[in-house]
Amino acid sequence: MPDLDPEQFRLLAHRYVDWVADHRAGLESRPVRDDVVPGSVRDRFPAEAAEEPQDLGALLDRVDEIVVPADTRWQHPGFHAFFPANASLTSLLGEIVAGGLGPQGMLWSTSPACTEVEQALTDQLARGLGLGEAFTHIGGGGGVIQDSASSAALVAVLAALHRTSGGRWRETGVTGAERVYVTAETHSSLAKAVRVAGLGERGLRTVPFAPGTRTMDPLALAAMLAADAERGLVPTLVCATVGTTGTGAVDPVRAVAAAAARHGAWVHVDAAWAGVAALCPEFRHLVDGVELADSFCTDAHKWLLTAFDASLLWVRDAAALPAALSLTPAYLRDSASDSGAVVDYRDWQVPLGRRFRAMKLWSVLHGQGLEGLRAHLRGHVILAGELARRVRDHPGLELAAEPSLSLVCLRVRTGGTDADDDAAGRALLAAVNATGRTFLSHTEIDGRFVIRVAFGSPTTSDQHLEELWTILTNSVPIPTLR
Repeated sequence: MPDLDPEQFRLLAHRYVDWVADHRAGLESRPVRDDVVPGSVRDRFPAEAAEEPQDLGALLDRVDEIVVPADTRWQHPGFHAFFPANASLTSLLGEIVAGGLGPQGMLWSTSPACTEVEQALTDQLARGLGLGEAFTHIGGGGGVIQDSASSAALVAVLAALHRTSGGRWRETGVTGAERVYVTAETHSSLAKAVRVAGLGERGLRTVPFAPGTRTMDPLALAAMLAADAERGLVPTLVCATVGTTGTGAVDPVRAVAAAAARHGAWVHVDAAWAGVAALCPEFRHLVDGVELADSFCTDAHKWLLTAFDASLLWVRDAAALPAALSLTPAYLRDSASDSGAVVDYRDWQVPLGRRFRAMKLWSVLHGQGLEGLRAHLRGHVILAGELARRVRDHPGLELAAEPSLSLVCLRVRTGGTDADDDAAGRALLAAVNATGRTFLSHTEIDGRFVIRVAFGSPTTSDQHLEELWTILTNSVPIPTLR
């Protein structure tokens, strides 16, 4: 059967766009998360695919029957779990254009627009975030849009291995002496990257926290680096995190980078969630020292209104990633690439193929402007600050860590043992999530159960904070508050 012709597509697309608009308009009337039995969605599908073409208009009916009742609604204003995954309607307009164009942007020559739009936007954002001109393509470095911060971490590790080996890693592989330095708060994607790169568990070194914090201790890092170098090990990469997943902790980038520089270790800044906050001048101190880093990552698809996937990675040396990752068979050679005058983004990532992710980011930047994005970020920080104030004043709740931007970590205080508090916290989380009006997630701090509240949905407002607070305080399962 031939594809839709443009007129058929036009008619159907109107129905699909209406469906999306109606779904978003009705989000708040639905629970944040549906109660779903494992396998129940899969069981709605026949064992064999249809032999004959089906009506594409009827597909929406099947989506309503099968998908909608089995969803976790990440765009719901009551979604406060994990970190946000903003899929703003503004960004979906860019997704439509990107899908309509349908390029495969592996080389500059396979879509000059796909490549150069990405270069221009990542340069604009490097300046907007205060990263410095060295992280722009014009300044000798440059940005690339990865699928996730996990992929960004992996390519940073690979580039670090290549650099610390003196350019031999591509031919010789790892020696077993390479070491990567993180903290107990560093995202697990770094541990996974170390494993994928072939370093094994012994390749990962956990640096202690500075006293009284959950941030990397630069003095302890310096001592570990020196001791490892003395033993003949190779300090390869140090990861400083700006906004850890657990508590939103911010490692001291400047001091970490200074310690790493003494041993030639690559410095990667993982700011997947919190890095975008640097668009606001009052939060730029969080990335102080970033000009000393080799790579910096922050996700547009978390808190910057851009539909997944769109993880922004910058490097200070534009040659670093191609040096480690470039492989050029004859079928990928062309005069533009051979000239050295263009960027081939296939050499800045692990996969060969790549989508036109920059289009949805352009839509957001065009439709919101930097001031609109700053207002979006600031609004959530204000909500988190107000929630933290209320927690401090509540006799049955306490802050488990100081609030970090739009993240609040809290726990129940029963007046009993830590085990009593943790059990009450688990019961509270279950009761809150069972309402369907809000959805929270949890973590552990020093083995203690902690509830996380992360603001970030584009439609979350003061009203939703009030609803969350009512649900929280009505659900605190301790006798003194009943």
